[in-house]
Amino acid sequence: MSQDFLRAVFMRGGSSKGVFFHAADLPADRAVLDPILLAVLGSPDPYGRQINGMGGGISSLSKAVLIGPSTHPEADVDYTFAQVAVDRPEVDWSANCGNLSSAVGPFAVDEGLVRVPDGPEALVRIHQVNTRRIIHARFPVQGGRAVTQGGYAIAGVSGTGARVRLDFLNPGGTRGRGLLPSGAALDIIEVEGAPPVRASLIDAASPAMFVPAEDLGLIGAETPDEIEAKPGLMALLDRLRRAGGVRMGLAATPDAVPLAAPRIALLAPPVAARALDGSTIAAEAQDIAVRMLSMERVHRAVPMTGGLALGIACRVPGTVAALLARPGTLQAEEVRVAHPSGLVSVGAELRVGADGAPHAESAVVFRTARRLMQGEVAVPRGLMPGPAMR
Repeated sequence: MSQDFLRAVFMRGGSSKGVFFHAADLPADRAVLDPILLAVLGSPDPYGRQINGMGGGISSLSKAVLIGPSTHPEADVDYTFAQVAVDRPEVDWSANCGNLSSAVGPFAVDEGLVRVPDGPEALVRIHQVNTRRIIHARFPVQGGRAVTQGGYAIAGVSGTGARVRLDFLNPGGTRGRGLLPSGAALDIIEVEGAPPVRASLIDAASPAMFVPAEDLGLIGAETPDEIEAKPGLMALLDRLRRAGGVRMGLAATPDAVPLAAPRIALLAPPVAARALDGSTIAAEAQDIAVRMLSMERVHRAVPMTGGLALGIACRVPGTVAALLARPGTLQAEEVRVAHPSGLVSVGAELRVGADGAPHAESAVVFRTARRLMQGEVAVPRGLMPGPAMR
């Protein structure tokens, strides 16, 4: 047999899907681990489809998760996230996936990594290793297992499921430079050959860069395909993103800025738009509109950590988000974010510290999750160290 087989679970969390592993089943050395994850997902694929692996050809479907015993005294499990590039041999460990965070608790319960009461609700405390933050996941359980079925619906996912509440504790400053890593609520970003662009650089849940859609000739209601079809726009957005990443302290040079962080997002005031399922998102139903990029593609919904960062940014005076959001959003308990697939509500709690700077105490979002397949995933022989696995 020319392949080894690894224990794995294929799960949907929010509007993403990924392959979940027990961390103990994989090598710790990233130089050895990265080729394994690339093979599992089917990357690199010059055709952009990942037909030869478990990936789905876009960033939200090209992900891996490692779960193991907690190394943090205030958590039950460690959760490490890997974003696998589709078209190049690259695995990015620089950020978290908020959507797949919703599947971590159910995975941990169903795999017997944590003990929970018979019902009605479990609390799993998650140590998010990439960002060094704690997430509390609350979801229904029955008979010691996570409940999947329920009546909660989220935009971008067909059907309904059991609601998972995610509380991101102290989400600001994952890179150690605070919620506003540049020190300002509003920056001007300049790259060669383009006019200056206003931007807010926010590090909450994961690093993000928010720019007004109008600064790039857009209204904020465009579909992902329309944005990607505009000549030169995607290349310009990546150049701006990399310049912002340097200013955030993520790298010393633009070329060294990771693919997954910071994400860049186009923001607009509430604007009526056609969702990807054909429905209309009314302007009065939203507080702000976003089109966010992930791994050099426009996301079909919104990356959840990016949505959390946006919800927090809307509460910080002077940011692009606060300036464009519906009046009153600065004081709102929840922010209604419109994205290409519909709406998501994000809650955030902020305080002003003794230094006068804003600090994010928590952010809350609701998702659903489901185990899609369990068993073993094939890996070409020779990638796994040690004796061959079954």
